[in-house]
Amino acid sequence: MADVDATHGTGTPPPDALRAAGQLGPPPGPPAFDGEHPPSAGIVSDCVHCGFCLTTCPTYTLWGEEMDSPRGRIHLIGQGLSGEPLSDSMVTHFDNCLGCMACVTACPSGVRYDRLIEDTRAQVERRHDRSPADRARRAAIFALFPYPRRLRLLRGPLRAYQKSGLQQLIGRTGLLERVAPTLAALESLAPRLRRVAPPPRRVAARGTRRAVVGMLTGCVQSAFFPEVNAATVRILAAEGCEVLIPAGQGCCGALSVHNGRRAEAERFARRLIDVFEQTGMDYFVVNAAGCGSTLKEYGELLAGDPAYASRAAAFAAKVRDLAEVLVELGPVAPRHPLPIVAAYHDACHLGHAQGVRAQPRALLHGIPRLEVREIADPEICCGSAGVWNVLNPVPAAELGDRKAASVLATGAGLLVTSNPGCLMQVAAAIRRRGGSIALAHTAQVLDASIRGLGPEALT
Repeated sequence: MADVDATHGTGTPPPDALRAAGQLGPPPGPPAFDGEHPPSAGIVSDCVHCGFCLTTCPTYTLWGEEMDSPRGRIHLIGQGLSGEPLSDSMVTHFDNCLGCMACVTACPSGVRYDRLIEDTRAQVERRHDRSPADRARRAAIFALFPYPRRLRLLRGPLRAYQKSGLQQLIGRTGLLERVAPTLAALESLAPRLRRVAPPPRRVAARGTRRAVVGMLTGCVQSAFFPEVNAATVRILAAEGCEVLIPAGQGCCGALSVHNGRRAEAERFARRLIDVFEQTGMDYFVVNAAGCGSTLKEYGELLAGDPAYASRAAAFAAKVRDLAEVLVELGPVAPRHPLPIVAAYHDACHLGHAQGVRAQPRALLHGIPRLEVREIADPEICCGSAGVWNVLNPVPAAELGDRKAASVLATGAGLLVTSNPGCLMQVAAAIRRRGGSIALAHTAQVLDASIRGLGPEALT
């Protein structure tokens, strides 16, 4: 173990050690990181390079490449902190990380890899000169996805495209994958759209009011899965919650912060706090796993802002995933039987980042005649990871295919998860395999049981 520790698990001593021994000249350029939120040297030193993270890391599982494992990336971060420049190779390995946080769950030393990769990516976005094509692609993605209104404008053209038969025709040719792989990835992920009226700004609790909750409608969730938001509102009201959905809420900043766009994420966070903090809410309820993990870290995100630091911490303390708040309050609405076999998929940012695993399962097990089956290798990401599947469509598809195979192997008729990205990613993979399974958010399953709709509402 001493040898592994000395060489960062790679067989090569760190550059600073080689320079101290006179075996290496000065770095060929400016150091990788500047003084604005650099990755923590203390967290880097927490990693003992034991390798427990390797089998849970999706990119290491795919490629078996040390520098595409968490401990390999930590080694590269350590090189940057010791003065090495931010090379194209370094950036590629940082970009390859899905940010799924499975390594955080697996790490026996409690290494905060989540903090390391977020701070490193922020440095990359400010200091690394990407190619014109990569800059244009990322600019297009972040001009669209964090803006619910812009996403909703796509609903009409997308519905027409799906209903016209053009989608199937283009899919059979394979032309889009060859000409525009990013666009092809987006096209393959798009779900079948349903017409659902937006929820009202305030929904009264049914029966005795037990809590007042603010609710995030989200970006992708509101545009492409409005039925999930509608189900969430109905459940909360049925369980005695007054639901507040004020106008003016926008993106929570999750996609931005997970991709190194820290200043943008901070702007989104300040706006959301301004909109909700005067509502008098007891909880802020989220039904998208990636959003929830970022919202719970607003205190850290805005810790350096004197005007918002304490407000952000107070806001974050009220954030709950839908499953958390329902279990915390306890059920009052009767559950009707749902005779169906369901497989439950842990969204990475719910299970790994938030540690919310037992609550969704408890809610599902509370539904009469619903059988819940577990999926093999649940710690491995499905390949969605925010916009990672759009930026990296080929490896994302391979991870999606692996997850689809595990899901179908359960023999379940329904896949349940708690994140819109996972729903789109796994659905696309199952379609590629020619498989068939219904997919639903946890909220939709609970809503169907409370309303007595039966399994046909989900399948």
